[in-house]
Amino acid sequence: MDVLRSVVLFVLAAVAEIGGAWLVWQGVREHRGLLWIGAGVIALGLYGFAATLQPDPHFGRILAAYGGVFVAGSLLWGVVVDGFRPDRWDITGAAICLVGVAVIMYMPRPS
Repeated sequence: MDVLRSVVLFVLAAVAEIGGAWLVWQGVREHRGLLWIGAGVIALGLYGFAATLQPDPHFGRILAAYGGVFVAGSLLWGVVVDGFRPDRWDITGAAICLVGVAVIMYMPRPS
């Protein structure tokens, strides 16, 4: 159950952080204005809260593992939202990152 909860929290964190950064990008780079930027800042703050809800108590472990989720999620966001087409190396790199997430977060450790 902790693994499922952790995976859901990683997905929520990724949507909040990547979405927040995208909203700021749209507000600044695409000149959509302060409302977009403000929504992005709020989403980025929600990302911080989502990370604190992870069942593992170690900040460094969670943020290190989240880095891999961020890499894969960013590519996926680009596909869904911006029409980006990753090549085989993008996909390979993202898969390696997700294997790293699994090793960091979910491998058995002594109690």
